[in-house]
Amino acid sequence: MPQYSIIIPAYNEGARLGATLERVLLYVAEHGWDAELIVVNDGSRDNTPDLVRARARTNRELRLIENPGNRGKGYSVRNGMLNAHGEILLFTDADLSSPIEEASKLFAAIQAGADVAIGSRWLQPDLQTQRQSLLRQFYGRGFNLALRILLGLRFKDTQCGFKAFRRGSAERLFSMQTIEGWGFDAELLYLADKSGLKIKEVPVVWSDAVGTRISPLRDGIHMLTEVLAIRWNAFTGKYSQI
Repeated sequence: MPQYSIIIPAYNEGARLGATLERVLLYVAEHGWDAELIVVNDGSRDNTPDLVRARARTNRELRLIENPGNRGKGYSVRNGMLNAHGEILLFTDADLSSPIEEASKLFAAIQAGADVAIGSRWLQPDLQTQRQSLLRQFYGRGFNLALRILLGLRFKDTQCGFKAFRRGSAERLFSMQTIEGWGFDAELLYLADKSGLKIKEVPVVWSDAVGTRISPLRDGIHMLTEVLAIRWNAFTGKYSQI
């Protein structure tokens, strides 16, 4: 079993995934990490799976997991996490908005005793090399306020796509996860908080990537409905395993 698992959810990422895999694999090799790299293909219609298979032929630590069609980022991350073999499991975005070099910060937090370590863009905003537009920042702050009110989450940043989990914590949380869309981060943190797990928020370098597929208004509304679903799940006892 490797020490680290790095999971990358991917949907139509053929244009930039090659450079991402090269950067991650090189960094892993240079630092002698005992790691596996997992790409979860979310029903891509481009060459994403072919690109990963080609790289995997010469990189034994790389493997591809296929979703049953296009299911969403939350489903992709869960699928990767529940099929990973590492002792510490990290998921990161295919655009490496937070560079792989920042992973050591999250790993260190886990090794220091945290069960979950979450990258944060807003604990130390000066680490952002390219900020989001003012509109996206506005929607993001509004969503964060909704999480504080509806779920009691007091984190500066719940949506940064850069999070690490101790293996036992990952198995517990992702087996309870029900949200398959963008709101899955909030559900995981809610479940972790209610389970009494130690969550460490860690400031990381971050850059707003060109070509993001998130629509602040459309996806913001959808994420809010998912937060309400989390609240409803809690009220109706769907999270009784906590």
